Amino acid sequence: IGALEDLAEVTVVAPLTEQSAASHALTLHRPLRIKEVGERRYGVEGTPTDCVLVAIRSFLKEPPDLVVSGINQGPNLGEDVIYSGTVAAAMEGALLGVPAMALSLASWNPNDFRESARVAKSLTQQLLAQNLPDRFLLNVNIPPLDKVHGLRVAPLGSRVYSDSIIQKTDPRGRDYYWIGGTEPTWKDAPDTDFKAIEEGYVSMTPLLMDLTRQAHFPFIEELELQ
Repeated sequence: IGALEDLAEVTVVAPLTEQSAASHALTLHRPLRIKEVGERRYGVEGTPTDCVLVAIRSFLKEPPDLVVSGINQGPNLGEDVIYSGTVAAAMEGALLGVPAMALSLASWNPNDFRESARVAKSLTQQLLAQNLPDRFLLNVNIPPLDKVHGLRVAPLGSRVYSDSIIQKTDPRGRDYYWIGGTEPTWKDAPDTDFKAIEEGYVSMTPLLMDLTRQAHFPFIEELELQ
């Protein structure tokens, strides 16, 4: 936050509780409560997407020039962007017409965020100086290094899924389940976001809003109602 405040007025609207893997969830069945925790600092009893939606549509007097989501502790690489609350918050900004960037430090261990903050400041400064295209969304992952080697534009890699469902029984004899597993690993492919991180580079991946797979239209058009 401090790094970005050197560039512009920053308003922080963030969840009050842990929201890992919240994806693009919205809170629809209870009211959202907002707590002021400091000057232009607000906590929301909701998801990352709630925060951006409330900020842009209701809370801020005018739309921001850029939504910056993060810096998240932990990578958001490959297919994990689907589950990421950090990426979803940035995506919500893009859907609402505000250019957005999601930032993640690609480490699960406690780290010094100073180098990540330097990267965030550098990219934010450059993006603010650009006439960004409609629905601009950039996913950024930063390697846990004291000095990164540079920037690299990379497509999403492919995760090797080793998650497991752990079944246990509570003291009343009822079954319950934990979604568990080891730390994620990735297919060893060149020029992916994972490979960029592995080699000490910041990975930058522009993401699409339109999930339509037009190449499958011809196949689907052959289906008939019987």
